[in-house]
Amino acid sequence: MPNLPKRIKRILTSSLSCMLIASTANAQSFSKKQIIDDFWAEGAAIADFNRDGVQDIAYGPWWFEGPEFKLKHEIYPATATWSLAQPGAESKQMAGFKGAKSPENGYSDNFLDYTDDFNRDGWPDLLVLGFPGKEAFWFQNPGSANGEWKKHLALESVDNESPGYLPVTKDARKGIVCSSACFLGYAFPDPSHPESPWTWHPISPKGRWQKFTHGLGMGDINGDGRPDLLEARGWWEQPPTLENDPEWIFHETIFGAGGAQMLVTDVNGDGKSDVITSLQAHGFGVAWFEQTEDAGGIGWRRHWIVGTKPEETSHQTVFTQPHALALGDINGDGLPDLITGKRFWAHGPKGGDPGSNEPAVLYWFELSRGEHGAQFTPHLIDSDSGVGTQVTVAPIKTNGQLGIIVGNKKGAFVFEQQ
Repeated sequence: MPNLPKRIKRILTSSLSCMLIASTANAQSFSKKQIIDDFWAEGAAIADFNRDGVQDIAYGPWWFEGPEFKLKHEIYPATATWSLAQPGAESKQMAGFKGAKSPENGYSDNFLDYTDDFNRDGWPDLLVLGFPGKEAFWFQNPGSANGEWKKHLALESVDNESPGYLPVTKDARKGIVCSSACFLGYAFPDPSHPESPWTWHPISPKGRWQKFTHGLGMGDINGDGRPDLLEARGWWEQPPTLENDPEWIFHETIFGAGGAQMLVTDVNGDGKSDVITSLQAHGFGVAWFEQTEDAGGIGWRRHWIVGTKPEETSHQTVFTQPHALALGDINGDGLPDLITGKRFWAHGPKGGDPGSNEPAVLYWFELSRGEHGAQFTPHLIDSDSGVGTQVTVAPIKTNGQLGIIVGNKKGAFVFEQQ
């Protein structure tokens, strides 16, 4: 680490020490399998695409049959290539986009993937949220392993680097949650005409949100049963009715400088919704914000999960670029654990991000509650994968055990609980 500032060297050295301890304690927790080592997407999804009772994985232009994830089937044409210069020889054409195999940085046209049965024919389809500011498309499952997946436009422009397909209404109807044309909002498909573009519903006045804005989420903050929208500057309270697209009520709170997914859950078991998020997607810090009472209203108290420096947490774990977060009950104790890690090469090997070339770590943070309050204990899963702009946690085995799916510039990985 000769070219890094002393502060960052100290932080990364401490982090690596903690990783060795965590790895020793949890070496048998997960098995690791790299599905593919070409860079096609920054996210991945899991579903039983062929309905054989076994979960499959979608990454980039393919879906891979479980449980081995070796046999792949095309969802959309895999036409992207790039040239790798070879000293004394002709350039070599490489599949996908410039990622770990390239000395230069590149970006894919696939940032996040979600599955649902959009046309209600009983087969899981795939929703692809592309490069920020570009279109979102959904691909229709043909109901056979090698059939054509028809491509349908969902939304013309999806802004923010952590948009999602999330429950929006009180009855958990899902839609694309993002910003678009400088408005925050959501888009719903028409169940009667699923092949048609989705309907956009703004929830804010026109603002300064743009395609590279960071930090977004949905969850019921005030306990009224209606999901609210979260961004780095605060939260937008959903009104009693969504008829005629009313403007939601804004409550200003600073949840960091702009992180990634903003997760809503009751961390400390007091019956109130708390918020978990990264503070800077391309910097340092992951925290949970405890909901408190503030002069009769809602206030917030920050607690570090991953600090900006070692001394901010008892476990001293520090890593950079926490650009994807997800919740899952990893140890089966009924509490939501946090899964996150370091995005590999968000801006490439020379992009200027702190620690960009340090190990691409993937952690699960075990939530516990005791006399000293809620605590998150880090467990290292892997130090050579990291996250992308999405990390997916879902049941992957018939016994319900969870899998963690990562897609990024190193390719695609699946981690299965043992």
